[in-house]
Amino acid sequence: MKLLENKVAIITGASRGIGEAIALKFAEHGAHVAFTYLSSDERAKALEEKLIALGVKAKGYKCDAGDYKSTEDLATEVLKTFGTIDICVNNAGISKDNLLLRLTPEQWDDVMQANLRSVYNLTRQVIKPMMKARSGSIINLSSIVGIKGNGGQSAYAASKAGVIGFTKSIAQEMGTRNIRCNAIAPGFIETDMTHYLKGDGAEKWFEKIPLGRFGKPEEVADTALFLASGMSNYITGQVISVCGGMNM
Repeated sequence: MKLLENKVAIITGASRGIGEAIALKFAEHGAHVAFTYLSSDERAKALEEKLIALGVKAKGYKCDAGDYKSTEDLATEVLKTFGTIDICVNNAGISKDNLLLRLTPEQWDDVMQANLRSVYNLTRQVIKPMMKARSGSIINLSSIVGIKGNGGQSAYAASKAGVIGFTKSIAQEMGTRNIRCNAIAPGFIETDMTHYLKGDGAEKWFEKIPLGRFGKPEEVADTALFLASGMSNYITGQVISVCGGMNM
């Protein structure tokens, strides 16, 4: 059974990692996918072809989600091409890890713009067609670090904690319009952002994870599928940790 048949989803930062896994999972379940990317045209084209091969409509857009005008233009183009927006996944993000005394104001601002401002930007665009349809699911990618904090990641932690507060507020604002807003808080997931944790020293990280391993992008995508589909129609304002038990 396809859970997202003929739904239209926007996914930011989808040319690799968790975003790519979510895009593929949604397409497997019948969703048409509009996705954003920033750097590699080649990666974006390859993903576009994979999605189309699954029998859905798909298009990649080069867009900086941290820039308001870019997201405004993006929403306009997606509506023109796809006709509606049913699901929004705010996944784009960066990490610039450093101890606070070494963290520059520019690094702080870069993380906030990519991780938090981007969520505001696109959410503000997609709620307009969702309100008109009186239906929609917004899924924001936070992090276990936004819940627990982590030394050397104050900017990243603050931005991801902000995503949680934003998610809960939008859930309250939009509930009467049947628009749901939830967050996913991944733990250590096997992506480019965590590659430096692997290798000979990986065991020390596994000791902090009750399930004893890093997660896979597909496991985060499964949670996104649940939150995007009718299986979660009575769930909003929640934060689901996909962290192998780190948040117990």
